[in-house]
This record gives sequence, structure tokens and C-alpha cells, in this order.
Amino acid sequence: MKILVTGAAGFIGRAVCEALLRRSGVTVFGIDNLNDYYAVELKNARLATLQGVPGFHFHKLDVADWVGMETLFAQERFDYVIHLAAQAGVRYSLQNPHAYAESNLMGFTNVLEACRRYPVKHLVFAGSSSIYGSRTEVPFSEDQRVDLPVSFYAATKRANELMAASYSHLYGLPTTSLRFFTVYGPWGRPDMAPWLFADAILNGRPIKVFNHGKMQRDFTYIDDIVEGVVRVMEHVPSGELPHAIFNIGNHQPVALMRFIEITERACGREAVKEYLPMQDGDVPITYADTARLRAAVGFTPSTPLELGMQRFVDWFRAFYQQ
Repeated sequence: MKILVTGAAGFIGRAVCEALLRRSGVTVFGIDNLNDYYAVELKNARLATLQGVPGFHFHKLDVADWVGMETLFAQERFDYVIHLAAQAGVRYSLQNPHAYAESNLMGFTNVLEACRRYPVKHLVFAGSSSIYGSRTEVPFSEDQRVDLPVSFYAATKRANELMAASYSHLYGLPTTSLRFFTVYGPWGRPDMAPWLFADAILNGRPIKVFNHGKMQRDFTYIDDIVEGVVRVMEHVPSGELPHAIFNIGNHQPVALMRFIEITERACGREAVKEYLPMQDGDVPITYADTARLRAAVGFTPSTPLELGMQRFVDWFRAFYQQ
């Protein structure tokens, strides 16, 4: 079985590749453009954990490169595609929207077209909880309307779902969007709160507490995300419109101040807090309804935040030898 994972040097991509490589008879092809949105050294370090593992093949390739994508698909004829490559980050989309248009829109068009021309059994791709915008009706359900994104990043991720649905309708291509909720854990992203807070606390710098701490997030541990991705990959949608959407979240929103307390405890130090107003593009709460995921694949994320953050901080200390 051949599986393509885009964004293989990313946080979730690396972990998905690692899990797939544990399976017998699976060959994993990873691609990544290794851009400098955050430290390339971290991406290369993630990639180093996969290099040399039997069955893993890496190609430095940008999903926005149509010629390269078509060549790879024509040569390898993948069974499944897990598309995790994207320009991430809500706030950066306010500064550099063209990066999001190129990667998230043009790049995703290339993925869809390659999957159509060289048919795959299932295309699973990363959505985002940011699609829900600033809704106040919680928990967030896949049946809710999501036509008022509050960031350009969110708009591109919702556009991906509509683009995929059109390919499912026109060409019978099975596609599934996974709306991830605040993923954290070892090998995480330096632009997200778990990393930013742990780094600041351990190094005696203030942490920025936006909206004066009046926010809640549905923090989801990386191992739970990976389990959901792999199970959904094998749950191929069918019928007149073979297109599905699932939330993957811990379905337990945590207040920002509580998250800070948990991070302080994991670090063994108290944070110096700088209280600030809400940032543009941010939302007050994320909260996943995971009933649809549980019904489809028999799984719901459940790792307690206390356990997950302790694992992350332990990894962080070891990675930076603190």
C-alpha cells in the first residue's frame, strides 16, 4: 500500500508518517517544501526521525508546483493521500495572504487534480476549527453553517472543503476534511500557545495573555489526532456524494487561565503574565462536537491536558537540553 503524506516535515505530518510506518506492507511517501514560516531546523529535525526508516521516501516538493506533483503521482500511483501541507497560522494570514492563496488554494487544487487524474481510494485533508469563526453556539457541530470566517486562513480552509466536495460530486473522488482543534504535543509548532508559553515560562520571559484571559480552547493531543487521521483514512465515504467532514477535538474546552496553570505546573515555574486585548482574527472559544467521528470510526480524543502538556514540556526540555 502506497500512501502520500504532504507536509511530512510538519508537526502533524511527521507524527502521521511515523504511525503509518509502523504498519506492515505500507510505503509512505512524504513531501514538504521546507519553507521558513518557522525554523527550518525544527522541520529538518522532525524529518530526521523518519529518514532511514524502512518504507519511507521523502521528496522536497511544493504542492503548488503542478509539474512536480503530476510527475510524482504519475510515477507512484498512490492508494491514499493524506494532505496536511498548508500555510498555517491565523494571524500571519493578515500579513501575507498571498502565501495562503498559493499554498492553500492553488496547492490544494493541484492535490485534487492529481488525485483525479491518477485515482486514489481516498483523499483525507486537514481542515481547521477556525472554520467555525466566532460562533457562540457550542459545541461546534459539522452541521452548523460556516460561511462567516473571521480570518483569511479560515476562509481558505473552508474553501478547501467546498473544492473537495465539487470533485467528489463531479468525479466520484472520495474526500474527507478533518477539522483539527488546537493540536499540541511533542514536535509541536513554535507559533502556537503551548510552545510559546512553555518557552517563555522556562526562560523567564512574560507570556502574552490575549483577551485578558477570557478565552477557551479545545486542546487536542497529537497522538489522538494521529489515531483519528489513520482511522478516517480507512473509512472511505461513498454514495452519491462521497465527501465527509469530521471534527477531531478533545471535546473539553479549557479556560486560558486554567491552561496557563497547567503549563506552569508542568514547567515547575510561575508565569509572568502580560494581559492584552483580543487579536484580530482570533475567536473566544473552540469546542468540538465529536459525535460524528465516534459514530463513524469508534474513536474520540480523550488525552487529559495535564498529561499531554507534561509530555510536551518534557520533550521541549530534552530537545533544547534545558
